[in-house]
Amino acid sequence: MMAFSGQFLLKFVFSIIFYIRVSAADLSYSIQEEMRPGSIVGNIAKDLGLEVIKISTRKARIDTEDSNQDYCDLDLKTGNFIIKKRIDREELCSEKASCVLKYELVLESPLELHRISLLIQDVNDNIPVFPKDTVKLEISESAVKGARYRLNEAHDADIGQNTVKQYSLQRNEHFVLSVTEDADGSKNIELVLDKELDREKNSDLNFALIAVDGGNPQRSGTTNIHVTVLDANDNAPVFDQAVYKASLSENSPLNTVAVTVRATDADEGVNGEVTYEFSRIPDRAKRMFSLNNKTGEIKVIGGLDYESYSKYEMRIDAEDGYGLSSDSKVIIEITDVNDNSPLIHVKSLMNPVTENIPLGTEVGIVNVQDRDSGVNGEVRCSIEKKVPFKLVPSIKNYYSLVTTGQLDRELVSNYNITITATDEGSPPLSSFKTVQLSVSDMNDNPPEFEEQSYSAYVSENNKPGSTLCVVSALDPDWRQNGTVIYSLLPGEINGVSVSSYLSVNGDTGAVHTLRSFDYEQYRSFKVHIMARDNGSPPLSSNVTASVFISDVNDNSPQILYPAPEGSSFMTELVPKAAHGGSLVSKVIAVDADSGQNAWLSYHIVKATDPGLFSIDLHSGEIRTQRDILESDSMKQNLIVAVKDNGQPSLSATCSMYLLISDNLAEVPELKDISYDEKNSKLTSYLIIALVSVSTFFLTFIIIILGVRFCRRRKPRLLFDGAVAIPGAYLPPNYADVDGTGTLRSAYNYDTYLTTGSRTSDFKFVSSYNDNTLPADQTLKKCSTDFSAIFGDADASPEVGTFQCFKLLLKQKC
Repeated sequence: MMAFSGQFLLKFVFSIIFYIRVSAADLSYSIQEEMRPGSIVGNIAKDLGLEVIKISTRKARIDTEDSNQDYCDLDLKTGNFIIKKRIDREELCSEKASCVLKYELVLESPLELHRISLLIQDVNDNIPVFPKDTVKLEISESAVKGARYRLNEAHDADIGQNTVKQYSLQRNEHFVLSVTEDADGSKNIELVLDKELDREKNSDLNFALIAVDGGNPQRSGTTNIHVTVLDANDNAPVFDQAVYKASLSENSPLNTVAVTVRATDADEGVNGEVTYEFSRIPDRAKRMFSLNNKTGEIKVIGGLDYESYSKYEMRIDAEDGYGLSSDSKVIIEITDVNDNSPLIHVKSLMNPVTENIPLGTEVGIVNVQDRDSGVNGEVRCSIEKKVPFKLVPSIKNYYSLVTTGQLDRELVSNYNITITATDEGSPPLSSFKTVQLSVSDMNDNPPEFEEQSYSAYVSENNKPGSTLCVVSALDPDWRQNGTVIYSLLPGEINGVSVSSYLSVNGDTGAVHTLRSFDYEQYRSFKVHIMARDNGSPPLSSNVTASVFISDVNDNSPQILYPAPEGSSFMTELVPKAAHGGSLVSKVIAVDADSGQNAWLSYHIVKATDPGLFSIDLHSGEIRTQRDILESDSMKQNLIVAVKDNGQPSLSATCSMYLLISDNLAEVPELKDISYDEKNSKLTSYLIIALVSVSTFFLTFIIIILGVRFCRRRKPRLLFDGAVAIPGAYLPPNYADVDGTGTLRSAYNYDTYLTTGSRTSDFKFVSSYNDNTLPADQTLKKCSTDFSAIFGDADASPEVGTFQCFKLLLKQKC
């Protein structure tokens, strides 16, 4: 026996533990109806073991499937479950024994659902009410003692202990009260004739019937019974069914006959005429049905809705002409029709959503409800497949809206997500709801230049502040993340910071010059420009801008040979035997400009004998136009102008002094063509001495070598091509590339004779260019060591003079 008791106790404990564990997520509260708004039902936070602050941070809220039952709410500050508005149990649940409101507590992050049941307890706030204030009975005086006359019971909207519990009859001498209870719980109230009536003594009787409920304090209701004493009506109407049952589909048309009741009376005449009336009917049923008191037809007069009320019960009295009656119960059940489309409620939405949100992130909570029942209330929920979102079923009718793809605001900045909910009814009903979801910007795109590189062209000597070019970069991000700021990257141009040459407008990207450029100093350079957005952190990109400086004709030609006047005095020696076309000398000039601005042309602007010499337009070579005549003046002066091809053209001039002579003895006469400047006496003495010594050695060389030299060459070729060009006048590191300058690289010159410039110094050179003269007339440089023949060339200045002429007389090395 003790073992059995122990096992039973253990099972009992386990059952209690299991019950607590299963129902831990549900809350049940009980309140009385008619509590004033603001009353506290209970503390949900405490009952669920949650901190009060989490009630707010997790966006707790109370949901109900029926918007008409929004009687309670949640205080987020305290976690109290409070009354929101007046609750009338009778209005909500009518005669139902249990009146329960069901709510759902929804918590987010993570999603959590708790069911809340609120039991509405009845209070004794309704008094018993009889169908009529006065009950009229017509009883024949022949009625025997013990005759029973049925009375309608009183109706109390309250339930349980607060409903009608007892009836009492006001004291009178003819009737007593009999109350019995039927199988369905209803009470059968009858007047029992305790003493025969005598119409002659009292034709009318009046007394009260009192109904008392079981509330505390008790409440009562009364009806007046008026008895008229008549003769002979001894049969009451009888219904053909004790209970009438009917079924109607919701939304049935008006005037639809729900059911027809029928009662018959065995009496004849007025005593057998039966009329019908509702003896007990709820107010809700009164608005939905009407009764024809003659035919007993019950018709629909209101809109039936299964979701609002699915079953109606009422009682109908059948009364004959003299007050005998009987009653019957009518039960009308409403069947469900798929007449409610699903309802879509967006309970929570993260809006806007950042574009870098991880995949699978919950951005919203959707609740779907269908007021229909059974299959008609089963709902499928989906969204279109063109958006990177999906619905994931969660708890009951809740769905989580989660991301399925990477969001990019630059591609799609707003999403219209259409949610479709379809029930399983026949035919199925659907509803749609569009949710607008914005994507917030993140600084995830650097500025991109419209071009991979930029080229700018500017003429030299430009005006500072002019615009070179405009760089442009686009950033698809939004607002400050897409605002582009331009700047120059640090760098140098010929050792000078790039910021001293150029500037860039940070807003427009316009590149401006800060100084004038000189093409001759540098022809092009590159700068690097950065485009940076204003995001946090900022993103940037760089581009190269090449600046090309175009030449402007701002440099006059520079004559290298002959030297400009005032610096040195150069004289060319022209043999008297020179024929027409012989090369006499050459003007050498350069131009610091380039291109056509450096294309030089040579012109003789003035000459002692205009018809004797000509100058090549492009090369600057001076040649004889005819043979030298004895009548020609020994001293020839040419003024040569060198012009470039720029617009406008710039030019420079020089003087060329030519001495026609075959004998160096005539050299002293050069003093007549020299400048009348500050020639000292010492210079004159040196010239005379030099000419004398040179004449002596020249005569000696001519005697020894002249015979052999003259056998193979004509005398006129002796000085053909001899040009005096001082190498010392060439600028350092001067080189002509690709023919852009004025010197032809085909010409090479070697020095044979040198003396002082202002003291009648001479330089004689020979051309190595085979194209200058015919092949058999080309003068070639001798490779023989001068010192081997004449000794040390530096021993005296006179030795160099005779060495030159000795080489000219030699036929070949």
